[in-house]
This record gives sequence, structure tokens and C-alpha cells, in this order.
Amino acid sequence: MAVVAGLVRGPLRQASGLLKRRFHRSAPAAVQLTVREAINQGMDEELERDEKVFLLGEEVAQYDGAYKVSRGLWKKYGDKRIIDTPISEMGFAGIAVGAAMAGLRPICEFMTFNFSMQAIDQVINSAAKTYYMSAGLQPVPIVFRGPNGASAGVAAQHSQCFAAWYGHCPGLKVVSPWNSEDAKGLIKSAIRDNNPVVMLENELMYGVAFELPAEAQSKDFLIPIGKAKIERQGTHITVVAHSRPVGHCLEAAAVLSKEGIECEVINLRTIRPMDIEAIEASVMKTNHLVTVEGGWPQFGVGAEICARIMEGPAFNFLDAPAVRVTGADVPMPYAKVLEDNSIPQVKDIIFAVKKTLNI
Repeated sequence: MAVVAGLVRGPLRQASGLLKRRFHRSAPAAVQLTVREAINQGMDEELERDEKVFLLGEEVAQYDGAYKVSRGLWKKYGDKRIIDTPISEMGFAGIAVGAAMAGLRPICEFMTFNFSMQAIDQVINSAAKTYYMSAGLQPVPIVFRGPNGASAGVAAQHSQCFAAWYGHCPGLKVVSPWNSEDAKGLIKSAIRDNNPVVMLENELMYGVAFELPAEAQSKDFLIPIGKAKIERQGTHITVVAHSRPVGHCLEAAAVLSKEGIECEVINLRTIRPMDIEAIEASVMKTNHLVTVEGGWPQFGVGAEICARIMEGPAFNFLDAPAVRVTGADVPMPYAKVLEDNSIPQVKDIIFAVKKTLNI
């Protein structure tokens, strides 16, 4: 009997071992995470990793942030590292810049980037220029972050996009995430960077959930600043966007695909330094270009892309002039029907693509 039992148990043990080994080899499944949760997770991991990192801004601590992006961080890290400030952007931005010069790594949250205009002297003159003016002796490792661009029903003074404003200034790095993967990877890279980084989020994207791939769930996950991502492969036309309009471009591409038009959609991720090489490589393949942004047209991100393409090797590959899709050249109206017509919609992108392709 003992011999028989041994013969039976042997194969069972082997089978059990195989099953265990296969189970442990399985990759972690992707999870659903909102953009808000992704930024929160990224900041939490960096606060835990480096005691020099701290967050300050209006309502970021006890209230968990105006948009709940810093939810739970005050309870976890306390008053010294999650700091509520008075309503004084120039004051607390100056405190943050000084802290960065002293060796800390502040994350300075603006309740909206429209309010950063109160602190723009600190962002540009104090943070962006100091490393250069000190001949590389004084780094300023700081992150300025918060919602940027049009929201909904908040009118002209709370609806502008600052990508072109801050992207214009040497000394700054400027990132603009679209989905949860972008948000987590870019906030972590921004915090670790030794240069001042402006992170332009979008209020309307905070509550949108995206699938976070397995590699992005790691505490070591970073997205390199200055690298764009091809979100959809295509052969007929290149469509370049950043932030919320990336989603509109993908929706337009899905509609156009049914008509036999294959769009290559590029998510810029970084405004400065811009990954112009990725755009050039795509244009050399598709021979057509459309840029999409929520900001105003004059001196905008799309204008810069078009100029760089014209000046570079990809220009000779264009079969038609590049076309820009932008926000309307007006202060944002309050009325909803006017507001909807002042920012790019899916139909506007479809129209621009067909115009470029002469369809």
C-alpha cells in the first residue's frame, strides 16, 4: 500500500509544483485608476521615498485638496510635509522656491493655473532662471502643479491654457498628462528632476478612469520628460495633441477609420522640451499633419510644432500644408453653447483631417 501511495503522491506533488510555479509567473493584472488617484499615488510614493519632498498649497492638507488630489496625504504625513497655505500665490510660491534652493523638493499646488499669474514672477524669474544665472551652482528642484485649461462654466478668467505661456520660457520643463499612466509617470519624474517643472493637469480629466498597465503599478515607474507617445498607429495623417484633446483625437480617429482613413495619434506628454523627433518621424511616414490643442491659436503649441516641422527635415515630406485645431481666439464665454464652440470638439478634428487630405 505504501508503494502505491508513493506512486500516486509523486505525480500529484509534481503537478502541484508546476501549478504553483505557473501561478507565480503570472503578470499582475492591469487596474482601473482615475487620473486623480494616479497623481495622488505618484505623490504618495515620492513622499514616502524621499523625506525632502513636501506638498504645499491652498486646502491641500485638512480638506484633501480642492479636487481631492491630495486625499489622505495629510493624515499620513502630517503638518510638516502637507502644508495648507493662505490665499496668496506669490507668497507660498516664493516659500516653495526658497525651500527648493535650500535643498528640499517642494510640490507647489495652484488651485488652478489661472491663479499662477499671481506668482508668475516666482515661477519665471526666481525658479526658471536661477540655475542658469548661478552658472549651474544653484538647482531649483520644484514642481508647480494644478488644473490647467478650460473646465466647464467658469468663464474667461478661469479657463485659459498655460502650455504656451510656460512652454515659452527656457529654464522650465513643462509636462501635460492625458491619462492615468501619464499622470503617475510624469509627476514622479517631475519630483525627481533637479529643474523646475510645471505640470499642467486638466480638471475635467481628474475623475476619468483609465487602465493602468502592470509596469505603471511599480513604485519605480517613471515616464521620461521630453518623450512623446504614439497612442494609435496610422498611415494617412499625423494628429498631435496634449492633455484632454488626446482623447478627442482618438475618438475622431475611430470615426475616420470606418471611412478608411487611418490617423496616427501622438500624445505629446511634454511641451518643453518637445519631442519633435517623434513628430518628424511620423510626418515622414504619413505626409500630413494636424495639431490639436485647447489653447488660443496665436503663438500656441500647434504654431510651434508647425514652425519646427517647416524648419526641419520633415517639411519636404509634407503633401499638404499642416493644419491647426485650437481654441477660439476669444476670452472664454460663460454660456455653455458658446463655450462648447470655443474649444476643439471631435467634429472639428474630423473636419481638419478631411480638409488636410482634401477629402
